[in-house]
Amino acid sequence: MNDTRRPANTSMPVPGMLDEHEARLEALETRLAFQEDWLETLDTRLIEQGRALERLERLERINVLLQERLRQQSEGLDQGEREWRLEDDRPPHY
Repeated sequence: MNDTRRPANTSMPVPGMLDEHEARLEALETRLAFQEDWLETLDTRLIEQGRALERLERLERINVLLQERLRQQSEGLDQGEREWRLEDDRPPHY
């Protein structure tokens, strides 16, 4: 009696079901790998944006300081209090 049907009370998988499970598992592993790669890319971009933001904030602080200095110099010129300084006489390539 060589019956190839699976008995109802056994938990052994049917060969077709095993292939289906393996294919689903492989698909999930592939999706997970792409998601991990995407998260790593996002993390890298976030770090780059943080650094760019720090540089921008530094440039904004420098800009505020330069505007204040220009305002002070302009006020000094308006009041005739301008004195000659060595820094003012430097060639432009310095």
